[in-house]
Amino acid sequence: MPILRCQAKYEGDLHRLGYIRVAGVDEVGRGSLFGPVFAAAVILSPDRPIRGLRDSKALLPERRDELAMRIRARAVACAVGAADVFEIDRINILQGSRLAMRRAVEKLRPAPDYLLVDAVAIDFPAPQRALIHGDALSQCIAAASILAKVERDTCMNRWHEVFPQYGLDHNKGYYTPGHIKALEQHGPTMLHRFSFEPVREAFPFEVWPGYAKSQQVEMFEQPAGEL
Repeated sequence: MPILRCQAKYEGDLHRLGYIRVAGVDEVGRGSLFGPVFAAAVILSPDRPIRGLRDSKALLPERRDELAMRIRARAVACAVGAADVFEIDRINILQGSRLAMRRAVEKLRPAPDYLLVDAVAIDFPAPQRALIHGDALSQCIAAASILAKVERDTCMNRWHEVFPQYGLDHNKGYYTPGHIKALEQHGPTMLHRFSFEPVREAFPFEVWPGYAKSQQVEMFEQPAGEL
């Protein structure tokens, strides 16, 4: 994916309207079967540009790590937040993602005066705009996606040391044939997301934490359009 000049358009337009601290916000791990969802918030400095920012999924791991170091060194402010698997299973993955993003924004010092958020709005008292595919359109959202991805991948690599049978070091907890086979062979861990059907299907017992399987679809299914 080429880097387009329009990636700085939204930030530039907002600066011309008088907003000074425009933060990009993005999450990583929404579709994973395992572990927390991570989010990052980044306020870039117009005086210290970072070349090569783009959607984290379009970058090789080594390039992501390099850019993450530059973001931390040159940004006006940056922060990472997360929502753990127990929160995700309680409030659903959409709300868990929004919670992680809010936590990241709340950590920013100085606080932002405008938010550019990838795809969704978050509960934070500042004007904001949700951009579909924002990590491909906005430099500060792309920076946030990179930071969140690097932090979550590091987390998955550490959990791989605890649960090596699931291949978390390479699948990062996502739905892959190897991960599904491991779930079938070993069952899920306490850090798998039971609100996701492939995890529930791999659980060997008829009843899981108080809910009969006949109730689980109603308890955990996502409303249409939320994923």
